[in-house]
Amino acid sequence: MNTRKLIARMEHHQIGLYLVAILIGGAVGFLAPGSAGALEHSINPVLGLLLFATFLGIPFAAIGKAARDWRFMGTVLVLNFVIVPLVVFGLTRFIAGDQALLLGVLLVLLTPCIDYVIVFTGLAGGASDRLLAAAPVLMLLQMLLLPLYLLLFVGPDVVSVIDPAPFVEALVVLILIPLAAAALTQALARKAAAGRIIMKLMQALMVPLMMATLAVVVGSQITEVGQELGSLLAVVPLYAAFLLVMVPLGMLAARPARLDAAATRAVVFSGATRNSLVVLPLALALPEPLALAALVVVTQTLVELIGMVLYVRFLPRIIRTEHRHQPA
Repeated sequence: MNTRKLIARMEHHQIGLYLVAILIGGAVGFLAPGSAGALEHSINPVLGLLLFATFLGIPFAAIGKAARDWRFMGTVLVLNFVIVPLVVFGLTRFIAGDQALLLGVLLVLLTPCIDYVIVFTGLAGGASDRLLAAAPVLMLLQMLLLPLYLLLFVGPDVVSVIDPAPFVEALVVLILIPLAAAALTQALARKAAAGRIIMKLMQALMVPLMMATLAVVVGSQITEVGQELGSLLAVVPLYAAFLLVMVPLGMLAARPARLDAAATRAVVFSGATRNSLVVLPLALALPEPLALAALVVVTQTLVELIGMVLYVRFLPRIIRTEHRHQPA
């Protein structure tokens, strides 16, 4: 089997592979609790590589193209930065009394996914190319708007207790540096073979890096997850409700723009799939009283992967019926 076919097979079966990685990580963490420290120290290096590979998939040169696709872009932006925050505010009223739970849910649900959502969208017959072109705009806007949303939803008192030093360090080391390195690598790839080799290598490693990240995160946190299981179970219905409600809301958002079925599926996936592994380093940098927020983010990943299995299976049937006669 050549490399291209292997990558295609891994991408096609990535949901199952991610679930296997989670089970392996959980088993290691549960059976060898002493490994938690070593696994936790490996999170940042693995996550940094994953985010570099993720950002390499963002077509920075396509920002202009995305801006010209104003019907699709406008729909995605309104859904993610107007409708989703309203939904999240309503859902989080059930846990508003617990600052750590609230902050974790807000961090993850207010940030739209810019990586594996593109593959999931393609698996469901959605317009993954249009979502790929929109990715850099989504990434930029969520970085700018997330602090504003946190101020609005949790208030300055909670935000003020966050030590900015590790938060800023995580932002710079794990997000801004990989983001800049990816942009430079893309520019290099347009001029030199070395850049193209790096891009192909990281594309081949994308699914394995995601598996490694999930395994080390779950393995390092599984003991604490067990200790905090009662608290974490409180957010599972919120994540499930979010996945359910974003289907009709995404379809309704796409209707005024008269998007076709493929674009509408992409809109729904964009609204439902969240940027859990990009915000995880920010959650891990929170002070001890808010440390549970990182586990809340990890819990969302687990719920979302199950949801993606159902989305890929059922969304094409739902949206094909509703949008059969809409023009492209």
